[in-house]
Amino acid sequence: MKFLTFMCSPIGRGIRLLIGAVLITLGVVAGGALGWALGIFALLPISTGILGLCPINPLVGRPLRCGEECAVN
Repeated sequence: MKFLTFMCSPIGRGIRLLIGAVLITLGVVAGGALGWALGIFALLPISTGILGLCPINPLVGRPLRCGEECAVN
């Protein structure tokens, strides 16, 4: 649970954005179909970081959107 709370924090969201940027960079370097696949997959951590969503949270009974209620649990 501490990991999920961390991933909902501003630092965790920033890490997700950074991971997405790294995946896009790797996709550009790789090129071809692998590059496109990495670029498309990179949209997942970027979008969840920007929107403040944590797709794993509902699996453990926590809200999808990161917020105060996520930090309390």
